[in-house]
Amino acid sequence: MHKPLPSRDQIFARQVDWNLFRVFHEIARCGSLSATARALHMQQPSVSAALKRLEAQLDCPLCERTSTGVMLTPAGRALATICERLLAEVQAMPGEVAGAADTLEGTLTLHMLSQIVCPTLDHALARFHVQHPRALIRIEVAPWRTVVEAVRAGEATIGFACDSAPGVDLRYQPLMRETQQLYCGDRHPLFGHAPFLPDELADQVFIDTGDDEPVELSDFRRRYRLGTHVGGHAQDLNEVRWLIGLGVGIGFLPTVVAARGPDALWPLLPEDLLPSYHVHVITRVADQLPPLAQRLLEELQRETRQPAS
Repeated sequence: MHKPLPSRDQIFARQVDWNLFRVFHEIARCGSLSATARALHMQQPSVSAALKRLEAQLDCPLCERTSTGVMLTPAGRALATICERLLAEVQAMPGEVAGAADTLEGTLTLHMLSQIVCPTLDHALARFHVQHPRALIRIEVAPWRTVVEAVRAGEATIGFACDSAPGVDLRYQPLMRETQQLYCGDRHPLFGHAPFLPDELADQVFIDTGDDEPVELSDFRRRYRLGTHVGGHAQDLNEVRWLIGLGVGIGFLPTVVAARGPDALWPLLPEDLLPSYHVHVITRVADQLPPLAQRLLEELQRETRQPAS
């Protein structure tokens, strides 16, 4: 039986010099052959020759010379997008290979605020699980002060929390910025009305979150005397949302948390007045992180370096 002849695409994949894609990626990024040569520490004639070789193998022009450099043709723009994806895949190779070769097992315990909504963390945890399927991911939810103190005491390896007064013994890596809005449920008499100034709501019955309230939000409430009349108290944001929805009172929730729920909540404050703060990834400065924790931090750092889509 005769073997089928290789296709044109298969022949191209076997014969092409993959380094040419790296050179072309820099040409697309820099916008000129001279700038590309400097970026890659090459001679300009070598860059020009690499471009001609790639155009010959693809059998189409990729660039047009201009007075200021080069302009990509439609084919060049399509290839530049492909090269961007190739570069991202190549950059991820060491972690992917190491993860496949590793047999890391054990428990990764994360101490965090209630209801963190963060795509960066979602993606990092999903990749971590793919690379270390035998690891157990354990989530401990607690008020932010408890999270910070658990990391400081060495009881937690990684914490996810806000902290208005970072300590020198802890390392803080910004994860996201969270914004709080004041809400009421559809059973509340304020539901459906136009935004209010904060001091207009000082006499309203309030849902209190106790120790889980960020300092920036506490300062905001005290400034406008919000929360003088407490009608409900809950540490977990699910229960805070539940009480607001029942019409027990008005209360603060992170905007991303409020947007995810099935029940209707009505924002009460103008957007330009809303209090906000950073949520950090917190570790101890003095500690060498266990392998599982170190791998998760690497995934978080890789996510923050991803090019915008």
